[in-house]
Amino acid sequence: MRLASQVVFPRAGGGRESGERYPGRELINFDLKPQELAAYLDEHIIRQDEAKAILATKICTHFNRIKYLLRERRRYNPIGGIKNNIIMIGPTGVGKTFMVKLIARKIGVPFVKADATKFSETGYVGGDVEDLIRDLVQEADGDLEKAQFGIVYLDEIDKIAASQGLIGPDVSRTGVQRALLKPMEETEVDLRVPHDPISQIEAIEHYRRTGKRQKRTINTRHILFIVSGAFNGLSDIIRRRLCRQGIGFGAELKSQEEENWLRYVRAEDLIEYGFESEFIGRLPVIAVFDELKETDLYEILKNPNSTVVVNKKQDFRAYGIDLVFEDQALAELARQAAAEKTGARALVRVTEKALLPFEKTLPSTNIRQLVVTPELVDDPWGWLKYVLDNPNSPELKSRFERALEEELARLKEFVRQKKAAFFEHLGLSLSESRLELITLLSRQEDLDINTATEEFVLLLKQIRNFERSFKRRSGLEIVFSDEAANEIVRRGLTEGQGTYALCDRLLNILEYGLRLIQERTGRDSFVIVEEAVHNPEHYINRLIKEAFRPIQT
Repeated sequence: MRLASQVVFPRAGGGRESGERYPGRELINFDLKPQELAAYLDEHIIRQDEAKAILATKICTHFNRIKYLLRERRRYNPIGGIKNNIIMIGPTGVGKTFMVKLIARKIGVPFVKADATKFSETGYVGGDVEDLIRDLVQEADGDLEKAQFGIVYLDEIDKIAASQGLIGPDVSRTGVQRALLKPMEETEVDLRVPHDPISQIEAIEHYRRTGKRQKRTINTRHILFIVSGAFNGLSDIIRRRLCRQGIGFGAELKSQEEENWLRYVRAEDLIEYGFESEFIGRLPVIAVFDELKETDLYEILKNPNSTVVVNKKQDFRAYGIDLVFEDQALAELARQAAAEKTGARALVRVTEKALLPFEKTLPSTNIRQLVVTPELVDDPWGWLKYVLDNPNSPELKSRFERALEEELARLKEFVRQKKAAFFEHLGLSLSESRLELITLLSRQEDLDINTATEEFVLLLKQIRNFERSFKRRSGLEIVFSDEAANEIVRRGLTEGQGTYALCDRLLNILEYGLRLIQERTGRDSFVIVEEAVHNPEHYINRLIKEAFRPIQT
């Protein structure tokens, strides 16, 4: 998984000694605030407010602290420095992995993910654990300085807890825990390993050329470790402890069905679960995820950034079929998913089950629109027969159009609420016209709202880039009004043309007239309005007539 980095690092390889000071130049261009990252997560993830706040805060603080220390020329390895590695606890399918991937994409640092179970098979051979760090260097394209500020994510961490009730040490699992201790805190990892023939060949070639041995290592002091797991059975350990101690001053305890016991987790519970105290000590931050209810699953499906819905739309669009969901159909899918007790993962399963007959059959027909109804979800094969027998049904067409209108309204409201600050930060207005263009882009390209918004802003930037390019080439300064820029984007989307090409074609028509006006009046700056996009010949003729109109005395 490679991610474009927003963090700027020095290019020098090989690392530095712990006591060496960095130069005064800023090495990390990171200014994301916790609230900004939490707001980004809110756009994608339903509920989990406490977990989102914890991860957003600690991860932003981690990188901003590094930036601060480097800027202030502090020692690169301060004594007693604490790394806020994070452990995430929660049932399957509640968004733990999804949240970490979103964060890594947003902040743009090197990121590797692995399952802890792969290490259980080989016991406590430390080289396997250190391979995670080597993988991080690969994700950073070999840039050691960049890799030193990456994120390592270990899923299924509960699977390396020692087996409870086992007589004697559980060597294979506790060995993996011990192998992780040094990388999670600080150690030097050798990037050349004996069993890697390529590394050995590179070392031999370097020695042949220089007569010196090359040692390439990476220090893990600033690599953030995030681990997660479902921790089945941990609730029972917590409940037993709380039943012995009581919550607060003799507070009445609820039954396990009524209470999320994981909220009260402590380090001692994780140790009793099977982790060594030294391992838990290196994970000072705990984020607990709540189990998702039926209403949460419904909100996930309604979210315009829902990968479940977006992916299915793309599947059908690949066959030229436009897919739209009725609100009641989403509610029925959520009900079926909740019954499976596997969280958000069940949404994919029930959606695939409902739509598989249509995905198999409709591409071989002339049907190019499908509305997902509650009837379809309840009886996919029966509803398929109805659709095939009534391909031109006015009822189906009406339901499709009504569901599409509701979807577009939902998209617009989401952008209005969630993206206003984003546009304000860029110095752009979020007009009704731009709301419509973003929703059009999302619908037409089957993009989630975040991607559609970013694509729209990119199209606007292309127009501004054309303005600068035109001035360098012609000496004339042009500025497209917001309305004109919006219309250019709209035409590009509806006609399937590039924004830059549309601007170039428009100025080929206007440039000669603009030069005539410049020669007549000396004017070399023009605002291109929406009228020019609709009818460039009429627009430039009007400007020329105004420029050559006799001056009244």
